[in-house]
Amino acid sequence: MFVRKLTLVFALAVSGAGIAAAQTPTRIQQFNAWGAYSYQSGKSKVCYVLSVPKEKAPANVDHGDVFFLVSQRPGQNISYEPQVMVGYPLQENSKVIVTVDQKNFTLFTKGNSAWVENAAEEPALVTAMRSGKAMSVSGKSRKGTTTTYSYSLSGISAALKQIESCK
Repeated sequence: MFVRKLTLVFALAVSGAGIAAAQTPTRIQQFNAWGAYSYQSGKSKVCYVLSVPKEKAPANVDHGDVFFLVSQRPGQNISYEPQVMVGYPLQENSKVIVTVDQKNFTLFTKGNSAWVENAAEEPALVTAMRSGKAMSVSGKSRKGTTTTYSYSLSGISAALKQIESCK
């Protein structure tokens, strides 16, 4: 069941990244809360790490499938791009806040996904995730519901190291 959900999120991530056609991802290895995956896109390889939240709030709403991923797309010169994906449309022109320990990062929203607003801050977010103890994500649905997700950072460094040489 989880693998089917990952295939779905992969398809959504691919469409959000503007990739026209791709193959089903292969799980390279699981590192505690984070899995490392890859797939072939044309002549280049795409790799990413992905995790699901350990807690979702509020508990009384349908969150759908929720993921946090960091992708490497060498063929597009994209290195360690963080992305949040949720199972519902996010409020237009709203912001998603990712907090690693006490440091906040602002993400812009489009549809059911969010990316770092200032691309120059992507490496800082990934660095914070590698050394952090706790990560939370907070956003607002199109209906106006504020949602919060807590993630384990256990295994993130090993998973990122696994996709380091993605080519």
